[in-house]
Amino acid sequence: MTVNDDSFTNWKTREEIAESMIPIIGKLHRERDVTVLLHSRSLVNKSVVSILKTHRFARQIAGEELSVTETMPFLQALTTLDLGPAQIDIGMLAATYRADDRGLTVAEFTAEAVAGATGANKIERREPRDVVLYGFGRIGRLVARLLIEKSGSGNGLRLRAVVVRKGSGKGAEDLVKRASLLRRDSIHGQFQGTITVDEANGTIVANGNEIKVIYANDPSEVDYTAYGIKDAILIDNTGKWRDREGLSQHLRPGVDKVVLTAPGKGDVPNVVHGVNHDMIKPDEQILSCASCTTNAIVPPLKAMADEYGVLRGHVETVHSFTNDQNLLDNYHKADRRGRSAPLNMVITETGAASAVAKALPDLKAPITGSSIRVPVPDVSIAILSLRLGRETTREEVLDYLRHVSLTSPLKRQIDFISAPDAVSSDFIGSRHASIVDAGATKVDGDNAILYLWYDNEFGYSCQVIRVVQHVSGVEYPTFPTPAV
Repeated sequence: MTVNDDSFTNWKTREEIAESMIPIIGKLHRERDVTVLLHSRSLVNKSVVSILKTHRFARQIAGEELSVTETMPFLQALTTLDLGPAQIDIGMLAATYRADDRGLTVAEFTAEAVAGATGANKIERREPRDVVLYGFGRIGRLVARLLIEKSGSGNGLRLRAVVVRKGSGKGAEDLVKRASLLRRDSIHGQFQGTITVDEANGTIVANGNEIKVIYANDPSEVDYTAYGIKDAILIDNTGKWRDREGLSQHLRPGVDKVVLTAPGKGDVPNVVHGVNHDMIKPDEQILSCASCTTNAIVPPLKAMADEYGVLRGHVETVHSFTNDQNLLDNYHKADRRGRSAPLNMVITETGAASAVAKALPDLKAPITGSSIRVPVPDVSIAILSLRLGRETTREEVLDYLRHVSLTSPLKRQIDFISAPDAVSSDFIGSRHASIVDAGATKVDGDNAILYLWYDNEFGYSCQVIRVVQHVSGVEYPTFPTPAV
């Protein structure tokens, strides 16, 4: 047998193992509300090739490829346990087991590592929490996709309605257009599943989820209880209202909390999941998920401040264009944004630097910021230049950030890549708030420059969902527990 034959046989074997993983992962998710992860990446509803690629990706961050032959025994061990709702990272289980020298079997080690989710320790499955989307634009539709994706277990969050202004179309034509925009996306591809329109009931049915389309020009026009919606979390994707007074208009019958997908003003808390979400007061009804750029820079900034101290910093954002800009030159109330977005680099402002103070109040270092919009439709990069509290080396910083991306409480926010020729389009669909580009990182004594990629649409939408899960009480614990 040739070397090539050996490689092919090995691939077919791993393919077979990955195929056998799919029903186990699906059953754990549907019956026990357990989400199986691999280095913080969900394996629920993934194909054979996707599972294998996710295992292979571990090589870029951990230095060696993770094989399904290593993780499958841990997955099988989970099926023997009395599990409650949780997120369980079999990549972390394999990595920590490899470092354990006590001679435990895989079954014994797994039972110990996830003990907080079993038996008397397990939490009860919660009733679904109603969610309403106010606005159905770029972020609204991506948040809808994520909510539909995560409703597979029948628990957690359930998208009940979207509120939009009446389009130029009438009746079914408007519904069809809304459904079509949810079904197809020029950047993020096809919706994974089926979408139909129920004209009689004015609903879009996506993977069995009935989503009522409510037409209103103002929050005061809607009584959500009339649609059977109660104690809902309303996600405002319009950005029309950003202070407490304006957002309070959404606190209508049937709505309990309001989450804004833009930077909040005044005393509205700006929340970056992974950094300050634990500070949300249980009785807080109005909060903001800040901006995509704030979510991209705050987690790595916190990581660097915790390890090295930060004396001052500047962030330069090279940002994809958005619907706020014009396709061709036309009037715009803001400077420069009226010029054609697909044809120009456009210098503009960013509030991300000032928003850092809200998310990291203990960080006293001054952080400045500026931004340039460029002719790409999605994925941006933040260049974070820091003056550190002590001198270090590039190797030390990269080893530290690689560790943070794998094992720290920030591993869902910070990703890490060492590919030598990575470009922006590689990060479309990333679920992390930002991705550290190892090859571009520069360190000289107490100066460090981090290049942080981020999908300013999808990655940000994932952060929004995490905040909503947290305030709804359906953010289940992750095992093994990340190291602090």
